[in-house]
Amino acid sequence: MDKGRFAVPAAAIDWAIALGVAALLLGTGLAGPHPCGGAEVLGSALLAAGGLALAARRRAPLVVLAVTGLCAVGYLGAGFKALAVSYLVAVYGAVRAGHRGLALTVSVGLLAALHLTALVLHDGSAREAVAQARNTLELAWLIAAFAAGEAVRQAERRADEAERTREETARRRADEERLRIARELHDSLTHQISVIKVQSEAAVHVARRHGERVPPPLLAIQEAGREASRELRATLEALRDDDTAPPHGLDHLPDLVRRFQGAGLRTTLTIEGEPHAVPAAVSRTAYRVVQESLTNVARHAAATTASVLVDYRPNTLALRVDDNGKVTSLPAPTLGHGLLGMRERVTALGGRLRAEPRDAGGFTVQAELPTNAAS
Repeated sequence: MDKGRFAVPAAAIDWAIALGVAALLLGTGLAGPHPCGGAEVLGSALLAAGGLALAARRRAPLVVLAVTGLCAVGYLGAGFKALAVSYLVAVYGAVRAGHRGLALTVSVGLLAALHLTALVLHDGSAREAVAQARNTLELAWLIAAFAAGEAVRQAERRADEAERTREETARRRADEERLRIARELHDSLTHQISVIKVQSEAAVHVARRHGERVPPPLLAIQEAGREASRELRATLEALRDDDTAPPHGLDHLPDLVRRFQGAGLRTTLTIEGEPHAVPAAVSRTAYRVVQESLTNVARHAAATTASVLVDYRPNTLALRVDDNGKVTSLPAPTLGHGLLGMRERVTALGGRLRAEPRDAGGFTVQAELPTNAAS
């Protein structure tokens, strides 16, 4: 049985509480000593209004706090001695919503107002008036309402934090598993499929060059190799794609270069060839290559200048990032996981990546990304 189907709406619960408190206030107020005539009508209306205001305690806790407090002062002034139950519920709601400081301030002001009202509007000694005010709003009940609201708020906050932690852990594990699968696919299938594709295309080319008839099974193998290569690249790209990251691409390279310029690295961006639309995966990978290359320059190369070249070719997008920094004595792959990640992204699209020291000094990263679907 689906229990969620029979869940009671929060609004219905709020109205039930509001009606119950209003009935309680009216019952206790009219059952005890109370004025007659117009004061009785006004006091009864304020008792009912204070209770009914609780229907909005979730949506506007501070407004309900103020309304119930004013109603409590009003029916005390009219001569009713009912306990301000509606205000206590409003204090609980305001503290639960996180308004502890305001709830405390308003409560102190309300206590002062109740005492002042009792002193001004009622006969008898000041001690009797203060006792009447204390009967109207017992301090112990107020503290209990405040403590209950704070306890529930802390419990809900801890529950929310635990849920966020569980979600983050699950998301991190899913990301790690996705990347592990991508690495396994890349290591186990990419080379074999590439060999099948290259060998079949070479066999077809040789047969045609010699004027021989190409067997249909060989053509089928060639086409299957191409299709398998495309599908594998798309799968690897989907597995490596970070859905939480912004969709940065070639259009964002000028902003990226400006950020590194602002960080003190004199960086230039040069565009060669005729810019044209490239696949989204190619655009994202190009951005990541440039971003990671410049990050490595800024962190490890002790460079002062860097240049970024983007070359639009008919079927290829070529990238080159050069710097004038000092080449470390460590082999390139030990520079960190960034270079490995770049290489994996580029290879997944059927491209090539080269990262090595320059003869003129510094370091260079060069990438070629195919932009035609048949590559």
